[in-house]
Amino acid sequence: MPKSVNSDWINLQREPETGIESVHAHFYGHAYDPHDHDEMLVGVTQTGLQRFNCHRTLHTSSPGRVILIEPGAVHDGHAPNAEGFAYTMLYLPQAWLAAMLQRRGLGDISTLQAAFRHTLTDDPLLNNAIQQAFHAVHYNEGRLARDQSLDRLIDLLSRHLSLRPSLASGEAFQQMCRVRDYMHDGMAQDMGLDELARYAGIDRFRLTRQFQKAFGQSPHAYLVRLRLRTARMLLTQGFNPAEAAAQVGFADQSHFGRWFRRAYRITPAQYQHQCTNVLYARTPLL
Repeated sequence: MPKSVNSDWINLQREPETGIESVHAHFYGHAYDPHDHDEMLVGVTQTGLQRFNCHRTLHTSSPGRVILIEPGAVHDGHAPNAEGFAYTMLYLPQAWLAAMLQRRGLGDISTLQAAFRHTLTDDPLLNNAIQQAFHAVHYNEGRLARDQSLDRLIDLLSRHLSLRPSLASGEAFQQMCRVRDYMHDGMAQDMGLDELARYAGIDRFRLTRQFQKAFGQSPHAYLVRLRLRTARMLLTQGFNPAEAAAQVGFADQSHFGRWFRRAYRITPAQYQHQCTNVLYARTPLL
């Protein structure tokens, strides 16, 4: 018999020195709406089947499989079976990851141009390294345990990274990049399609089609996810939810809260509370 959504839980910690977030969660049915992260995500399915869309492909992860998701890759999640699924995940900040890779002479491939060869892999060594690093970070086992487990994780993770083929360099793509940058600069503003179309010098319908082709999502979806990622960062810096909502352009705190929970299945206040404490028991999602 399917469980109530109130049986879902999530436990999230943020390691202050590295900025790495560790997540242990369990969901029944729908887990979260399409969203993306600035960080690189590496995790392991613990129990049940974990199904999600990423890179326009439907993936199903079973216990022991490794999940690898690049920064900016839009993904969702749900449980196809009644027992739900549990997973552990590490969110690796790009700046931290870039430094770790550069020490190994691999260059800065942690940017949005870096890609994993596969979204799911059965690499048992990487599975073990992720779980060891997760425990060292999540349960505050000390700096030495953290550093050595993360070093091993990066050594194994680097084997799965490759450079994504260069994006189109044509005028249409460059035009959409300028629109994207305009949206970043004016994130907090209440911008409309006509404003973006005027900036691009094309009609709004062509703008939507070209933006979707360039970035895989509509201008509105891109703006919402940009605001969510930025607000999430502000919450870790001590801004309260109302301040974060205003800074990034959500209409009000409740509007921000609805979008945040749809994407991350936790409220902004819960996220901030868990990020700023050493360790918490499993937090039910009421």
